[in-house]
Amino acid sequence: MLVRLLYASRATTPLTCDTVDAILKQSRERNAALGITGLLCYSDDLFMQVLEGGRDEVCELYNTIVSDTRHAEVRILSYEEISERRFGGWTMGHVNIAKVNPGLLLKYAKKPVLNPFNCSGHASMALLNELIATASVLTRSA
Repeated sequence: MLVRLLYASRATTPLTCDTVDAILKQSRERNAALGITGLLCYSDDLFMQVLEGGRDEVCELYNTIVSDTRHAEVRILSYEEISERRFGGWTMGHVNIAKVNPGLLLKYAKKPVLNPFNCSGHASMALLNELIATASVLTRSA
């Protein structure tokens, strides 16, 4: 059974390029072995990530993230059983929200900033879908 989990968290330390690169490298290696695909969005001190894969693997990975000292205020925004993957092209794609057109963010939130804590899981997933449609997702660090 496949599931999709969308969560948000706050970074416990400032996000540098090196920090994000290390997270992406670790995620890509681990996720490939577990059959997990997904997308990581980040901005300032916020993470928003979607994970897709087998229920046990996704749940165990989420539990690992909750325990990871790089994350605080980890919140599930959406969890659902799925018949097919939407993010199957990436072991962990990523989007630096600072490089996204602010008008796109404003379409789904009160202000043109990433803040998944202040919008619905549905709106956050719609933003991710639009990021895919506008080719904003990267497969490696840039």
